[in-house]
Amino acid sequence: MRLSAEAACRLMKILSNPDRLLLLCQLSQGEKNVGELEALVGVAQPTLSQQLGVLREEGLVSTRREGKNIYYCINSPQALAVMGVLYAQFCKIR
Repeated sequence: MRLSAEAACRLMKILSNPDRLLLLCQLSQGEKNVGELEALVGVAQPTLSQQLGVLREEGLVSTRREGKNIYYCINSPQALAVMGVLYAQFCKIR
């Protein structure tokens, strides 16, 4: 149980950054390339790259390359489930 609690705390800590939360929110809707994420989230390229790097290092997202484009998608079922709950509580039009 302790290991599960530690993993949950690590995920919540990652989600506590607004830029990372916005990125995961967009990625919960499907795979996106870096240019799409930059336009959707409104985060400048250096910050975007830094936050995507954190998400990648933590294993929450994975990448694939197609030509010059790098595509990101959520790689964590736990993160996807939490994003679904957050969307339902905070983003859904009531």
